[in-house]
Amino acid sequence: MATVALRFTPLAEHVRTARLVAVSVARRAGFGEDQLDEIRIAIGEACARAVGATEAAAGRVGLVDVRLDDDQDRLEVTVLRCGEDGEPLPESAVAAPEQDPLSLALMTGSAGTSAPATAPGGTHLTWVREDAGAVAQPLG
Repeated sequence: MATVALRFTPLAEHVRTARLVAVSVARRAGFGEDQLDEIRIAIGEACARAVGATEAAAGRVGLVDVRLDDDQDRLEVTVLRCGEDGEPLPESAVAAPEQDPLSLALMTGSAGTSAPATAPGGTHLTWVREDAGAVAQPLG
């Protein structure tokens, strides 16, 4: 399993970089072009939500933490909202992700074979390569 970690200040300009890194990891893991588009959209939405929530909770001193794990035919992505110390923000400090239903709908529609697992601290997305023949389930 290869893990790529990306941590950035909650600025909208950095969301594009996170999308590029996620697509590069997925491409290296053998995902097809159709799935790369889905991954690009879902990661962009998850990171944009994290940027907005982190700015609201911690000002621009917080961080967004993105972890991408590719394991054989699966890509798992976790996007967390963190304080300036890098620790995930407590639930009480983070706006609930359900406050933006359009963003959640875009992530769900782009997730392809998985549904996003969202929580106040972040979002977890999973994809399985189409040629693997399995369907991913969101993690607990």
